[in-house]
Amino acid sequence: MGMLDGKVAIITGSGRGIGRAAAEIFSEQGADLVICDIDAGPAEETAAVVRQNGRRAIVCAGNLVDPKMPEQIMAATAKEFGRLDILVNNAGYTADGVIHRMTDEQFQAMLDIHLVVPFRLIRASCPLMRDAAKKELENGIVVHRKIVNVSSVNAWGQAGQINYSAAKMGVIGMTKAVAKEWAPFNIHCNSVAFGFINTRLTGFKEDAVTVQGYAVGIPKAQIEARRAANPQAARAGTPRDAASGIFYLASPLSDYVNGDLIKIDNGSHM
Repeated sequence: MGMLDGKVAIITGSGRGIGRAAAEIFSEQGADLVICDIDAGPAEETAAVVRQNGRRAIVCAGNLVDPKMPEQIMAATAKEFGRLDILVNNAGYTADGVIHRMTDEQFQAMLDIHLVVPFRLIRASCPLMRDAAKKELENGIVVHRKIVNVSSVNAWGQAGQINYSAAKMGVIGMTKAVAKEWAPFNIHCNSVAFGFINTRLTGFKEDAVTVQGYAVGIPKAQIEARRAANPQAARAGTPRDAASGIFYLASPLSDYVNGDLIKIDNGSHM
């Protein structure tokens, strides 16, 4: 038996990295998955892994910033599974730049993907989560549902990331607001703040990887300087290290945890 047997989960940004690792863990623990990613190919690859683990999976590929996407994802989830137990708002990327050179578009892009998109998805989940829970409670049925929002230790400010830091701090406030509103329906909303995790977003900037037209990664010299200054940051975490924290907040292990933030950074914030 798995800890998520009978559960249905939506994980955004699950074609790669942390999102994919979360989908793998969830399916190993018995959950059926809705795989959401901007790229259909990687999303289908994740869905194939979920099916190999004996669980069902559907793919919703597209740009989450499109205002129609959240409703489309929820409609697909309702049609295929008829329920939703877990929503993980993981999708995101970076668009770094120093303040005096950052454009309005660059700043807004981070707010859109990291803050507006999770808000829209949570709002769109209402029929499958809040309304479903309300009906269950009227019949004396208690079902715990979970929302996990991905923030970052850089929410507390990082040079070159005023846009990303602002958005990720907003995620923390949004999480607490949802937790307070939906606690009476046994819907717990928590967030995770990751430190240095090995993904394409934290590779060397010199590798020239782009996402949505923006160069992602961190300059090699900056990474090496951080490691020299902070022994805890010397070892980067794996996507599965990060996803394990998401799993905890999505599982029955956290049924008495709400509105909280867990730092998953090997103590590098200290």
